[in-house]
Amino acid sequence: MAHPDLAAPATRSPALETLHRVFGYDSFRGDQEEIVEHVVAGGDALVLMPTGGGKSLCYQIPALVRPGTGVVVSPLIALMQDQVDALRNVGVRAGFLNSTQDFAQRQEVEAAFVAGELDLLYLAPERLSVEATARLLDRGKIALFAIDEAHCVSQWGHDFRPDYLMLSSLHERWPDVPRIALTATATEATHREISTRLGLDQARHFVASFDRPNIQYRIVPKNSPQKQLLDLLRTEHPGDAGIVYCLSRASVEKTADFLVQNGITALPYHAGLDKATRAANQSRFLREDGLVVVATIAFGMGIDKPDVRFVAHLDLPKSVEGYYQETGRAGRDGQPSTAWLAYGLQDVVQQRKMIDSSEGDEAHRRQLAGHLNAMLALCETVTCRRQQVLAYFGQSAQPCGNCDTCQTPPESWDGTVAAQKLLSTVVRLRNERRQKFGAGQIIDILLGKTTPKVTQFRHDELKVFGVGTELREPEWRAVVRQLLAGNLLAVEGDYGSLVLTEGSTAVLNGSQQVMLRREPERAARAPRTSRRGAPAAELPAEAAPVFERLRSWRAATAKEQGVPAYVIFHDATLRQIATERPGSLSELGTVNGVGENKLAKYGEGVLATLAAE
Repeated sequence: MAHPDLAAPATRSPALETLHRVFGYDSFRGDQEEIVEHVVAGGDALVLMPTGGGKSLCYQIPALVRPGTGVVVSPLIALMQDQVDALRNVGVRAGFLNSTQDFAQRQEVEAAFVAGELDLLYLAPERLSVEATARLLDRGKIALFAIDEAHCVSQWGHDFRPDYLMLSSLHERWPDVPRIALTATATEATHREISTRLGLDQARHFVASFDRPNIQYRIVPKNSPQKQLLDLLRTEHPGDAGIVYCLSRASVEKTADFLVQNGITALPYHAGLDKATRAANQSRFLREDGLVVVATIAFGMGIDKPDVRFVAHLDLPKSVEGYYQETGRAGRDGQPSTAWLAYGLQDVVQQRKMIDSSEGDEAHRRQLAGHLNAMLALCETVTCRRQQVLAYFGQSAQPCGNCDTCQTPPESWDGTVAAQKLLSTVVRLRNERRQKFGAGQIIDILLGKTTPKVTQFRHDELKVFGVGTELREPEWRAVVRQLLAGNLLAVEGDYGSLVLTEGSTAVLNGSQQVMLRREPERAARAPRTSRRGAPAAELPAEAAPVFERLRSWRAATAKEQGVPAYVIFHDATLRQIATERPGSLSELGTVNGVGENKLAKYGEGVLATLAAE
């Protein structure tokens, strides 16, 4: 046992006793208990559970209960220090081995492992592929192998890591050590691939609901996206922590600068920044309140910050898996949060071009196109966004009533004639002029605009010139976007020229109806209270000032110890303390999230803060 001197009460299993003593909770959530007991008994498991669902406890508790050290394979080198700090803060003997350490530091951790003085050891998959690491593990007692972020094994996934492929050999070298693989993002196909590649077909598979009901999904037509983002932050999320995703490094820098110029504390994060700057910006985001990180998808996997109130995308994600995982970084504490995406015609054109020019064979491009088509279907749906996301992961749900399409249902309209006019323009340019143009020129022709370019190419002489005045330019752009999304139109070449597809013929000859989405007129939203004040607002009036005093104490303590505030206590724990006002250490010990170690470390400070009226 990791702590044999502490006998479990007869009324609790060793796992439940450990959960209470170490982490301060009286019961598991959802499938956690069944997973934990299965692994404690020596069984293999594959766990699919959404971000914020409590995956880490599914391997941390068995590692503490079983003899030996739990070895956690994780790709998150930049976050291992924070993960280990958080565990040490609750009295767990944790360490890591990765490339950020010098020889002496590695030697110290290795010695602790061999001596049986570690409960958990974190390793990057690259380090596990080194024979010296395998020999080290042979010298100690291994309680279990936990393979975190297991979707990295999928070659079709959005975070593929080649070093994950060799993890199937763990069972060959250590056949008696149970394995648990965990991920928050897996379609049924990715699920099967993880199972096969890691040799877990005979393991028990636990698939929790992927629903995150506290997250509100919203997708808006792109129109000056930086200004749209600023409006979102000012009206709904003033002072809140959040993540903004952009496709390119240049747009990350520009957006971060724009937010700073407009009074928002924002930091950039992308692979082009030097390592020290990336580490410093990530550390500030984790440790300070109210920061916004503008990033490429290089940022975020494993981020454990519970109070991220929004995730915004200024560019279209390449897949629903990527979108789901990125939006899942919001609201890990279960409080209301926003997943906001600005989406436009140029996104579709850009993504299609990237697929056409991507490396790999035709099968690879088809796979990428399939991912994109599913993402476009989510953007263009007239039904519940949450239903669409869950259906992608093979789960069914009722309309949520909380996403934008539920709250302001869009209209569906018969766009067949509009589609025929647009496709006919593409045909006439090709057949009569041997020309191809992008969406802008096509729309100008349909609207009958006599621009210099229209005049130069004598497009005002075409029969289709001016036949589309029943729609405004933004509406025509939406038609183009949706035809591209439905593969009824395609882009070609560096200039995004529009060309027909196999599906275009059925539309042109009238044998296929084209139903399109019309964006609803959205009512102005009432500003939301900043989350800095919101937790207090949910409390009884007399508890609000107590909660704020506790937050100030926590912030000072976290700064003194050099750890994120949530490592000390989560907001939910502080809210319970502020409401119940425990008067002794024993009473404080009954609060959720106050385990033995935290009680001993912070109990007197909390009681003193409560006493200070």
